[in-house]
Amino acid sequence: MSEPGAPPPGDKAPRLQDRVLGGVRWGRLLEPLGFIKVLEWLFAIFAFGACGSFSGETGATVSCGGQAKMTAISVQFGYPFRLYQIPFEMPDCEEELESRTLHLIGDFSAPAEFFVTLGVFSFLYAMAALVLYLRFHSLYGENKKVPFVDFCITVCFAFFWLVAAAAWGKGLSDVKAATRPASLIAAMAVCQGQDMVCSAGTTPAMGLANISVLFGFINFLLWAGNCWFVLKETSWQAQAAPRDSAAEQGAIDKQ
Repeated sequence: MSEPGAPPPGDKAPRLQDRVLGGVRWGRLLEPLGFIKVLEWLFAIFAFGACGSFSGETGATVSCGGQAKMTAISVQFGYPFRLYQIPFEMPDCEEELESRTLHLIGDFSAPAEFFVTLGVFSFLYAMAALVLYLRFHSLYGENKKVPFVDFCITVCFAFFWLVAAAAWGKGLSDVKAATRPASLIAAMAVCQGQDMVCSAGTTPAMGLANISVLFGFINFLLWAGNCWFVLKETSWQAQAAPRDSAAEQGAIDKQ
C-alpha cells in the first residue's frame, strides 16, 4: 500500500523527461542565432556526406592491331582520392593480350580529408552550441566568456570553411583531370603504338563532388553571417549600445 499523497511509481519517468526537456526553449529556433545554427548543423552534414560518400568510375577500351578482340578497362575511384593506390590492368598486345598492372596518377587526399574533417567538427560544434543556446541560454547573459568563446570559434570556422572549400575545389579539378578517359589512355604505353586503337570508355560523373564544393562555400557564408549574430551577444556589443544611447540622449539635451 502506498502512502496517501505519494506519487504513483509510473510518474517517475515522465517527471525525469520533463526535467530534461522542460527547460528547452524551442521558440529560440525562430530567432536568427538559433535558426542559423540549425542551418550550420544541416549543411555540415551535407558537405562531409557528399564528399565522403563520393565514388566514380572511369574507363577506356583497347583494341590491338590485327586482332578482333577488344579489351575494356574500368577503374573505380573515390574518397579519399589517393589515386596512386588504385590499380588497373593494361593489356599487352605483344604478348597475346597478357595484362600488366598500372596505377592512376595523383594523391588528392589532403584537401578532401581536411574538408570532411572540418565538416564533422562543424557538425559536432553546431549541435553542442545549439543545445547550449536552447537549454542553457542564461549562460550567455550570466557568463560573459561564453559568448566571447562562441564568437572566436565561429570566426575560426568561417575562415577554415573558406580555405577548405577553395582547396577542395582546386583538388577536385585535379581529380577530374587525372581521372578522365584521355588521361587514362595517355598513361598506357600500349596506346602509343601506330596500330593500336584506344577509345574513351566511361566518363566519371562528378555531380556529387561538385555539390560538395558548393556546400563548402554555403557553410562559409553561414558561419561568416553567424559571426554578426554571435557578436551581438558579447560584452563588446553590450557596451557599445549604452554608449550610443548616451550619445543620443546628450544630443537631445543640447537641443
